[in-house]
Amino acid sequence: MPDKKNIRVRFAPSPTGPLHIGGVRTALFNYLFARHHGGTFILRIEDTDQTRYVDFAEDYIVESLAWAGITIDEGHTAGGDYGPYRQSERKAIYRQYAEQLVNDGFAYYAFDTPQELEAMRERLTQAKSTTRQYDSHTRMTMRNSLTLSEDEVKKLLDAGTKYVVRLKTPENETISFYDIVRGEVSFNTSQLDDKVLFKSDGMPTYHLANVVDDQLMKISHVIRGEEWLPSTPLHLLLYRYLGWENERPEFAHLPLILKPNGNGKLSKRDGDMLGFPVYPLDWVDAKSGEVYSGFRENGYFPEAFINMLAFLGWNPGTEQEFFTMDELIAAFTMERVGKSGSKFDPEKAKWYNHQYFLLKDSTDLLPIFEQEIKTHNILDFSSEKLLKIVELIKSRINFTTEFWDWAFYFFESPKTYEEKAVKKFWKGDAPKYLVDTLTIFENNKNLPTTEIEMLVKQYIEENQLGFGKVFNAIRVAISGTSKGPGIFEIIEIIGVEETISRMKAGLEFLTHFIQTKTQ
Repeated sequence: MPDKKNIRVRFAPSPTGPLHIGGVRTALFNYLFARHHGGTFILRIEDTDQTRYVDFAEDYIVESLAWAGITIDEGHTAGGDYGPYRQSERKAIYRQYAEQLVNDGFAYYAFDTPQELEAMRERLTQAKSTTRQYDSHTRMTMRNSLTLSEDEVKKLLDAGTKYVVRLKTPENETISFYDIVRGEVSFNTSQLDDKVLFKSDGMPTYHLANVVDDQLMKISHVIRGEEWLPSTPLHLLLYRYLGWENERPEFAHLPLILKPNGNGKLSKRDGDMLGFPVYPLDWVDAKSGEVYSGFRENGYFPEAFINMLAFLGWNPGTEQEFFTMDELIAAFTMERVGKSGSKFDPEKAKWYNHQYFLLKDSTDLLPIFEQEIKTHNILDFSSEKLLKIVELIKSRINFTTEFWDWAFYFFESPKTYEEKAVKKFWKGDAPKYLVDTLTIFENNKNLPTTEIEMLVKQYIEENQLGFGKVFNAIRVAISGTSKGPGIFEIIEIIGVEETISRMKAGLEFLTHFIQTKTQ
């Protein structure tokens, strides 16, 4: 068990686009691990790739975590003793360590132009070489500080010639480490190239910045996606070469979130094609203006989103399916994170959200639905009325965004009538049912709704009619649709006078509809 006093983890996204749910899952597992052990959760912005930097991506990341209930302990928005927390503000720090690696013989300056690099790859292709990369086999054929004299290197540096710093990867060395999720893992350095550590634009690459920051910020555990597993040997070499081997963090590489069919990593294209979100919040592409939908705007509760996300790669070892954030924190251990990828199931995500509708107290839903109603310019309603409506329909909907579709007829009379409902329920003797029941309503409009209901049922029984035929004919007239709670539950809220008005309008429409069909 880790020492609770020293647990420090970080979530380190790149602000190059929207935060994928895989990234949120990584943040969540880091957060749960830190909270479980009484540690610190750090947000670090890894903006070393300035060519792909998107201005508002940082704000999107912070807003996404806040919506999901993931609290940042240290970061550019929270402060802390180990900042700056943006890598672009730490350039001088990285240069210092890049120079140290060169001076100690573990890295070298490379002055190769893009054309020279392309020529190398073409040369290797023509020679049918097993390698196509800048590595221990090719470095001595290139223009770098290993092949040039000290004077030549100095002249190039003094002249301001562009260069990168590359790691001098050892040849044919086995590097092993223990991964909390995967157990013992080994790589041979013959599989690695001489990675660029410091770029010609004065920025470090992910590899150098990642290791330096994790060391200086005293990160105890690196919990990240499995796509970074092949980079770990390189990072371990850097810890060794910088003299930090005995202080390095422990590693845990999380399984991928897979497509619903299990074939490959979940991408935004899957969401586009199959109609579900893969981002926590809506994202507007700055270039195309295209909007990619988010879980929040699709009507998901953050609690349901987090609950669903926690089960993508982790299980509690019990039958419990619903967890508050505090319960997740108490139950979470890295030992219960699986090695295999987890399929994202849109139906399961929908199911989780529906269950949270059932679990929530209706009064807690009022502010959400009050806002939804106002977007439809409905301003004259009481909280008491809305509470009754919420009680009636919350078991029928999956998302907050569906509320108006299920509840509009409580606030306004139907403007149109659902085509399928008209064809199914307004046929045969439906006009007669409406005329007869309208008469009952008009003759008894001062009675309580429950008594009118008894009179309508008496009419149905005396005439040996089907309850479904009569009730559904009335339903379409007063709501315009075939779905919803019981018709007398609707009538109790909209009132008998409004019911009579809507039935008359429905009869007028139906009469015209029949006449049109017979012409």
